[in-house]
Amino acid sequence: MPLAPTPDPPYTAVIFSSKRTEGDNGYAVMAARMFRLAAAQPGYLGVESTGDGELGITVSYWATEVDAAAWKQVAEHLVAQTRGQSAWYSDYRVRVSTVTRDYGPPAS
Repeated sequence: MPLAPTPDPPYTAVIFSSKRTEGDNGYAVMAARMFRLAAAQPGYLGVESTGDGELGITVSYWATEVDAAAWKQVAEHLVAQTRGQSAWYSDYRVRVSTVTRDYGPPAS
């Protein structure tokens, strides 16, 4: 997965850190669906995600905090959140922040 192409700040980052339960229990299919669905939402800028099967972190980027909050309320995403709480995660945290600086190596 490449790094998300984000614009000049400010923009919003939603950081989702999680500890998975054992077994897939339909997780992979739903996760793939959520990545596709998020990408179709207004204000979506991109996503970066990594994990080792037990611990994971996904950062989604949004043009504004309003866009990020709207994504949280999308009906299918609400279903995934409920399923996550009941079956997929033994622990998780969601952190929402405003990105004020964004830098990396010079473009080649």
